[in-house]
Amino acid sequence: MALRKVVIIAGPTASGKSQLAVDVARACRGVVVNADSMQVYPDTPVLSAIPSAAERGGIEHCLYGVFPSSKNGTVVEWLMLAAGEIRRIWSEDKLPVVCGGTGLYIDNLINGTTPIPEAEPEIRHKVAEAAAAEGIPALHARLLTVDAVTADRLSPNDSTRVKRALEVFYQTGVPLSVWYRRPMVQKLPEAEFVTLKILPPMTELDERCARRFDKMMAAGALDEVRRLKAMNLPASLPAMKALGVPELLDFLNGNRSLEEAVGLAKLHTRQYAKRQRTWFKNKLATDVVLNVCYQGAENIIFDVKKRL
Repeated sequence: MALRKVVIIAGPTASGKSQLAVDVARACRGVVVNADSMQVYPDTPVLSAIPSAAERGGIEHCLYGVFPSSKNGTVVEWLMLAAGEIRRIWSEDKLPVVCGGTGLYIDNLINGTTPIPEAEPEIRHKVAEAAAAEGIPALHARLLTVDAVTADRLSPNDSTRVKRALEVFYQTGVPLSVWYRRPMVQKLPEAEFVTLKILPPMTELDERCARRFDKMMAAGALDEVRRLKAMNLPASLPAMKALGVPELLDFLNGNRSLEEAVGLAKLHTRQYAKRQRTWFKNKLATDVVLNVCYQGAENIIFDVKKRL
């Protein structure tokens, strides 16, 4: 099988990934494919930094805002969509430029994913009802009887993971711990990945995170959260956990001042960026590393192009 190129651009929030992706796509006849788990939701384009029409600069972008905010989009669902878009881009003789800060998405795209099927809606509903009626510790005790390995590594109060493990067992009759021992499945076995990561110093990243949040506030971030609040979505949904959303909701609900909410949002953004940077530094094998935030650099574009 002839391998076909995919460029991966990864790095922490506020590091300049989106601009670099546009510049690479422009230089290489490419299409930008979103790999950010918050940018798949459409209702917070400012807070999740979905590239605007001006920022896209006429370059095609895909997989932005593809899941409703009422949905808990999974990495498996994103992988299916991403594989389809990448093959479409290849069919048009263009270069897929995958860009994002979600390590789980990028790792699964490059290295494959465990072949765990999604639970049917009836099973998910059954587990959710049991959780509401009995509580998560009771479900954890039940998990202990069918999958002790998974139960032992989970907190009895880890709602999301305990429910997921039970869903998998009820759906398949196979413990989640057994699924994780099975070989990884590649969604794109025909792909050859050219990977670039941005790893700026935290001092530079901290300043950019703070400045960017101020720009988000000026661009209408509070109005975004006000509209999201009006949708009455469960706080457990990913869209409700986007950076800045819980903090600004606290302000709208009268639980803290706007100044406090903005300060906390900046702090949490910096902390998240630091975790992202650490993950990409230690976990993602890379062809090209940029050690400062991207603000335009022809040598980086050239370095990517020569590997295609």
